[in-house]
Amino acid sequence: MLGGSLDLQTSKAAPAAALRLSTAQKAQSCSPGPPSVLRPGLLATGDVAASKRPFLTSHPSRPVLDNIEQTAVSSFGALESQPDFRTPEFEEFNGKPNSLFFNDGQRRIDFVLVYEDESKKETNKKGSNEKQRRKRQAYESNLICDGLHLEATRSVLDDKLVFVKVHAPWEVLCTYAEIMHIKLPLKPNDLKTRSSAFGNFSWFTKVLQVDESIIKPEQEFFTAPFEKNRMNDFYIQDRDTFFNPATRSRIVYFILSRVMYQIRDNVKKFGINKLVSSGIYKAAFPLHDCTFNHKSEDVSCPSERYLLYREWAHPRSIYKKQPLDLIRKYYGEKIGIYFAWLGYYTQMLLLAAVVGVACFLYGYFNQNNCTWSKEVCHPDIGGKIIMCPQCDKHCSFWNLNITCESSKKLCIFDSFGTLVFAVFMGIWVTLFLEFWKRRQAELEYEWDTVELQQEEQPRPEYEAQCTHVVINEITQEQERVPFTTWGKCVRITLCASAVFFWILLIIASVIGIIVYRLSVFIVFSTKLPETLNGTDSIQKYLTPQTATSITASLISFVIIMILNIIYEKVAIMITNFELPRTQTDYENSLTMKMFLFQFVNYYSSCFYIAFFKGKFVGYPGDPVYWLGKYRNEECDPGGCLLELTTQLTIIMGGKAIWNNIQEVLLPWVKNLIGRCRTVSGAEKMTPRWEQDYHLQLMGKLGLFYEYLEMIIQFGFVTLFVASFPLAPLLALVNNILEIRVDAWKMTTQYRRMVPEKAQDIGAWQPIMQGIAILAVVTNAMIIAFTSDMIPRLVYYWSFSVPPYGNHTHYTMEGYINSTLSIFNVSDFKNQSKGNPDPKGVIPTTCRYRDFRNPPGHEQQYKHNIYYWHVIAAKLAFIIVMEHLIYSVKFFVSYAIPDVSKSTKSKIKREKYLTQKLLRENHLKDMTKNMGVIAERMGAVVENNLRPKLE
Repeated sequence: MLGGSLDLQTSKAAPAAALRLSTAQKAQSCSPGPPSVLRPGLLATGDVAASKRPFLTSHPSRPVLDNIEQTAVSSFGALESQPDFRTPEFEEFNGKPNSLFFNDGQRRIDFVLVYEDESKKETNKKGSNEKQRRKRQAYESNLICDGLHLEATRSVLDDKLVFVKVHAPWEVLCTYAEIMHIKLPLKPNDLKTRSSAFGNFSWFTKVLQVDESIIKPEQEFFTAPFEKNRMNDFYIQDRDTFFNPATRSRIVYFILSRVMYQIRDNVKKFGINKLVSSGIYKAAFPLHDCTFNHKSEDVSCPSERYLLYREWAHPRSIYKKQPLDLIRKYYGEKIGIYFAWLGYYTQMLLLAAVVGVACFLYGYFNQNNCTWSKEVCHPDIGGKIIMCPQCDKHCSFWNLNITCESSKKLCIFDSFGTLVFAVFMGIWVTLFLEFWKRRQAELEYEWDTVELQQEEQPRPEYEAQCTHVVINEITQEQERVPFTTWGKCVRITLCASAVFFWILLIIASVIGIIVYRLSVFIVFSTKLPETLNGTDSIQKYLTPQTATSITASLISFVIIMILNIIYEKVAIMITNFELPRTQTDYENSLTMKMFLFQFVNYYSSCFYIAFFKGKFVGYPGDPVYWLGKYRNEECDPGGCLLELTTQLTIIMGGKAIWNNIQEVLLPWVKNLIGRCRTVSGAEKMTPRWEQDYHLQLMGKLGLFYEYLEMIIQFGFVTLFVASFPLAPLLALVNNILEIRVDAWKMTTQYRRMVPEKAQDIGAWQPIMQGIAILAVVTNAMIIAFTSDMIPRLVYYWSFSVPPYGNHTHYTMEGYINSTLSIFNVSDFKNQSKGNPDPKGVIPTTCRYRDFRNPPGHEQQYKHNIYYWHVIAAKLAFIIVMEHLIYSVKFFVSYAIPDVSKSTKSKIKREKYLTQKLLRENHLKDMTKNMGVIAERMGAVVENNLRPKLE
């Protein structure tokens, strides 16, 4: 139901009576029943001592609860003989595979529970099976006692499986809609919608839009939190459709998560999640409304899954906009906001990709004009420059021109276009974040989640641990919390220590990769020339530096994937121990932990190459050693920028391939195996619930991993874009496919998720803002310290002409010679002295990449004046670039409000009209009641006066 929010306050305290069903309904469902549902606001799933949980709903009769308590001591010995327990009605499959109703055709299936019949399990643990059966019977009995209707049907393909269909009747839906503060329609929204700014291009945008004759626009409503005592105020035309299937599933899941099934050793256990994790139930899920490739035969069924597959997930719809309203209606706001954000991010990437490709083409077409690359490749310049060995003893002297091909490639990425693109991306990321805030505010209004935070209930796992009584500072009333302030500090300290330990583990793995680079470079320097002797075409491209870089990147990628798998489980354990209060708090806490880990895991190797490799190497006569043993790595004469580009390409490409394998092939293969196992019964007609059972479970954190994947990509696109201008293009292509792959996966391979509310993208928003701020610094430092742009500019404007240069005009000629310092071979220490060159000749001098004085100078091997000019220019460039981009970012952020003026007006207007509507209805009710009272008083007066008159 679309529409805005309103300022309508509902009852904060939900009394016990609000949870009780009507007398007639209780008589119908369960006469003597237990207090199986916990009070709203203090609800739980899991285990908690009964003596510490005084907030269970009271119930007029307690025979079943007493029976549970009695049998808890005796391990449920007499539970099966209790006559008070209610069991589901067993019905045979009626032969209607697409039916979404009980066998009576009237009661809609809102949820499905699946279990394996304990009497038919192939196991010797009969006692264990009996305990599981009795827990399940107690749980199902309490569901019936709380007003839910259950109907059980045995599997068509596997006689051991039993499907329990759950239906929530009208009275239960109304009761829990009020408890959960669910907003429901009051009347149709007659506010005029704003015309599109691209109305003149409707002929073009119509091609991209979803066909409205296929997916009809949703009607908008004024909404308000539901109240049973004001039911007449709501727009109830049909009780069967007033609560849509997504809302019904939310309400039923709310009940399932809070119904008790056991009391043992003064500990109450409750909740479907714990029952599924312990194996008592095999699955619990809401139903898809039809198959994804065929419409439902039921005319009343909207076949929304089929429409989503046809207009959203099918490859032929790849160019169309997403039907976000239908996604939100079918899967809930949480999934809807994810696809809205991913679609908006992909649209903004289009602009970045165009500019990035333009900068790449600029560098590509100008590479032949790259003077310093020509000098490297020239046989009389680069061919005659002998470079010093890059490792001790095993490495030989080498000629500069062997890096000819890498220098040509470097000209493509290390150009003036890269600087322009880095500045552009600093502004682009700000525009993206600010415009997304506006779009998010529009969705909050349209999807009615403006005041969602007031509605969110505590997590059941949190409430299960509420054993400490404290005084609320605001209300000055007693409330229960899971731990004291000291206990909270201890938990936070332990969690922070665990996260810090894993970050140190990643840093240790990075150090291991560095040691690998240092040690294997010696091997490649010794073996590659011998192995590739006579194959100049290969030797020209596969240098020791290139081989080391590629193999180290591949090993780094494998280590990253392994650590990811392990840390995911550790992060979930840490967050569970931390015990956040609401689901939003839980996800935000897990998000920060996972991202902090992933940030170090994915980006540490890139930061090393960009800012540390080749920066602290000393000079040939006095090299710097790692751990006192391994000589520090050096960059190619052209710098480490090309190696950073290689690292980014391997990690981004490898990550995309790995994720697609996980997201597409894995669920598809699992479902294929499941279908092969049941091929013997393939000719049988299977019901809707059994078809959905054989699909894959997405899990509560499935959407979290989708966000994490995209945010890591966002970091690659922004943090290191100065070294790889094609990153936005790769991200754009990946995201276009990602949207459709995720859509295909959700509509065809996974069970339907329980719809959840969400107001925004949560903690991912501040994470992206942090990345945007850091990206300005990293790109400025990449241009300054990793690329050779600043040294080239300093040479061009200062050192190519007098007093430092010999040229009469500004030029790049002689740049290579000026950036390579001279070293006297006789000054080598024994341990660092290299082997002779391939011809067996030991030169008297060699060159190395640095700005130092030559031998014989009064300050030989000390940094020369060129070095200090370059350092000053680099620092000045960083300061100017950072301040320039930050100033523009601040101005853009200030100039673009988070919520547009039209959206603010709509929200205020709707609040006003809604409150006016409710007041008018309230006055009508009061007038009507006063009229009835006046009539009754008149009748009483008339009856009293009539005898006197007679």
